[in-house]
Amino acid sequence: MVVLLILLGLLVVGGVWAVGIYNGLITARNAFKNAFAQIDVQLTRRHDLIPNLVEVAKGYMAHERETLEAVIKARAAAVSGLQAANAKPGDPAAMANLAAAEQSLGGALSRLMVVAEQYPDLKANQNMMQLSEELTSTENRVAFARQAFNDSVMAFNNKREVFPSNIIAGMFDFAAAALLEITEPAKREAPKVSF
Repeated sequence: MVVLLILLGLLVVGGVWAVGIYNGLITARNAFKNAFAQIDVQLTRRHDLIPNLVEVAKGYMAHERETLEAVIKARAAAVSGLQAANAKPGDPAAMANLAAAEQSLGGALSRLMVVAEQYPDLKANQNMMQLSEELTSTENRVAFARQAFNDSVMAFNNKREVFPSNIIAGMFDFAAAALLEITEPAKREAPKVSF
């Protein structure tokens, strides 16, 4: 009888332990999904600013049609990538596609800003200045949201990979989550300033 009670006690303790680990994994997964929702908010804001920026620039940059079309095309790809990533936050393919689409959009926006520098009236336009400022502010917010997401993904991946959590994670198919990384070398280099 004592042996049966001891075995039953060990079974209960093991069950409580497994439930605790499972709940911790669920909590960590929900944390990185919430962090991705913050990226979604900021990228949506960025994507919403771009058509206004293009409209303001269109009036001044009649001969730069390809640049404006490239920005619109890159924005459409970025919106599509965001929707796919939003459906599966942490999915390696979705994160890679989103990162590539956002890098393409960033490149197109950079080209637009370089071309806009050649139009003094456009640079002086109040709407253009305000939209540029909002876009810069949004870029900073995206960077902070991406950092929070990557931190949450790292915490989740650590939790699912350490022993004994990896046993429960394997039993319930908790797949590793992917970081949202920028692999463009130009963005990783510090800007060079010369006087």
